[in-house]
Parts: sequence; C-alpha cells; structure tokens
Amino acid sequence: MEGIDITQIEKFINDALAEDVGSGDHTSLACIPADQKSKAKLLVKDEGVIAGVELAKMIFKKVDPDCEFELLIEDGKDVSYGDIAFYVTCNSQALLKAERLVLNTMQRMSGISTLSSRFHFEVEGYPVTILDTRKTTPLLRFLEKWAVKIGGCSNYRDGLYDWIMIKDNHIDACGSITNAILSTNEYLEKNNLDLGITVEVRNLVELHEVLEVGKVTRIMLDNFEIPILAEAVATVNHRFETEASGGVTLRRVRKIAKTGVDYISVGALTHSAGCLDLSLKVVKE
Repeated sequence: MEGIDITQIEKFINDALAEDVGSGDHTSLACIPADQKSKAKLLVKDEGVIAGVELAKMIFKKVDPDCEFELLIEDGKDVSYGDIAFYVTCNSQALLKAERLVLNTMQRMSGISTLSSRFHFEVEGYPVTILDTRKTTPLLRFLEKWAVKIGGCSNYRDGLYDWIMIKDNHIDACGSITNAILSTNEYLEKNNLDLGITVEVRNLVELHEVLEVGKVTRIMLDNFEIPILAEAVATVNHRFETEASGGVTLRRVRKIAKTGVDYISVGALTHSAGCLDLSLKVVKE
C-alpha cells in the first residue's frame, strides 16, 4: 500500500457505508441475531488480475474490528474462475453490511488492474512507461489509480495541482504555444513552484515551435500517426521527454512503443475498464 493515504481510505469507507447503510441495514437487523458470526469467501467468477483485497480487509475491520481475515490471493495476482481470494469470519450483520461495498470496489478495481496488466504486457521489452490520466470517476480517483499501479502501470498526475499540462485549449486560449510556455514558466517562478511541464502538440509544426522555445519537461504528441510519431520522437532526440497520447488501444500500443517514445498515456485504463465478476458467499458449515 505504498503511497496510499490511509486517512483518505478511512474517510471513503465511512462515507460509502453511510451512503449504503443509512439508518440501518434493516433486513439483516430483522432476521439475523445480533451476536451471530459467519464465515464467507470471496469467490472469483472471471479471469483477470485481482485488486482491492487490502481495501476489503480494511472495510471488514471497520465494521467488525474483531473479524478474522484469511488472505489467500494478494493484490496484483492473476486469478481464474473458481479461485478464492480470501475468507473472512466476522459478525453476520457486519458482514452483510460490508458485502456490497467490498464487491463494488473490488470488481471495479480488479477490472482496472486487469486492463492495466494487459497494456503492461503488450509493451514488455520496451523502455516505455504506460501512464494513466485524469479520466477517472469523481471522488474515486485514488482507488482507480491504486488499481492501475496494482496492474503494473504508472500514475501520471494526481490532479491539476501537481503537474503542469499545457493542452490545446490552454494554447488556443493563450494565443500560442510560445505564449503559454513563457507564461507558465513566469507563473512557476513567481509562485516558487517546482512542477514538471508537459506541453501538447498536434503536428510537427507545433513540435518545432516547442523545440525553439524549450523550457518544458515533456512533449505530448497527441493523436500522431505511427510514422509521424516516430519522426517526431527522432526529431526531439532525447532533448525532452516524449509522450504519446490519443487513440491508444491494445492493438496499437506495441507499435507506439516501438517508436522509442518515453511515455504512453492511456485514458482507457480507467474510463473504459470493465469489472471483474466477483461474489461474496457465506460458507455453510
């Protein structure tokens, strides 16, 4: 859980339980004795990469601090239909209170980690880093980016505050790439900020303008066809970091990596990932 904000996770768990439980889980309260304990298993009903196991443990510990959690498959491991990721033994009412939150988060996170793993596999052998983007579910970004890392890819910026990204709309609103870059550098110096700067270019003309101005960390080559992308990477010639973005699919990502680009940003890791089919089943003694 390196780099994960425990306070943020605890707040998420509290808020999510409040949303779901409200005034009480009246079904469980009505038909299950308050002191009853149950054992349940997390059953995998799909193939992929599991994620959210550590989060599930925290959720169960929240609803029942005395619960027993038996880990069988760690986050980031390949799973197949019929696998059991963990057993949990806890108060029955607490178990059912946490069930949906555990499944909703784990299914979503596992879908993202599975897709991230596939992208990571496709570029194996090339010195390129696959990055996620800000195309995440509002308020769930930290979970989705956690899942990306579990799947073997890397996080880009966490938000608008920790990296400068000058995109087409900034450039058009500012008047030119040159104006945008110079204004950005002036702003950072004035406010004593040490942030990386990425600038997006849409063609080779804009690329040459950036190369003339300099003062950036990385050049994002947006929606370039493969031959033009290769030419652009060669033109930059390691003077700045290079990043490919736009239209990145599993079928194209290896060809993109072959151009020698340093980074490939993939919005699909989070905005197009599906869910892994999981279920939580009470074990009948």
